[in-house]
Amino acid sequence: MAISIHQIEFATPEYDDAVRLRYDVLRRPLGLDFTPEQLATEYAQIHLAAYNEAGRLVGYLNLTAVDEHTVQMRQVAVVPTHQGRGVGTELVHHSEWVAQQAGFQRIILHAREPAVPFYERLQYMIVGEPFEEVTIRHRHMEKTLATPV
Repeated sequence: MAISIHQIEFATPEYDDAVRLRYDVLRRPLGLDFTPEQLATEYAQIHLAAYNEAGRLVGYLNLTAVDEHTVQMRQVAVVPTHQGRGVGTELVHHSEWVAQQAGFQRIILHAREPAVPFYERLQYMIVGEPFEEVTIRHRHMEKTLATPV
């Protein structure tokens, strides 16, 4: 399946589509919604969207700077009908490239427990003990990025 990944801007129709995707995949199953305050914090984040060959949004993630060396991968969501087809892997690889180009040396993330094996296959390491976030069990994971040539 051909996927194209694009950086999208905050407060655009593409961003609104991404919020809907994240709600459908990540929030609604937990009985949660986004607050305006939560979404307002995303204006300075890097938003990456994956589109299929028909131009339909099929995946999303965002990167949030933690400090000058570290970025946090957040809100990784793939349309259920496209899960297991490489969309998430392409999004993560692209986000690593974007992070490297921006000068970050490390990516951290909070993985829901069922997603831990996915991130482990992409060389992310578990750090610390399990914890609860948005009502479910997560693991802190991280990866050191190669220095861009």
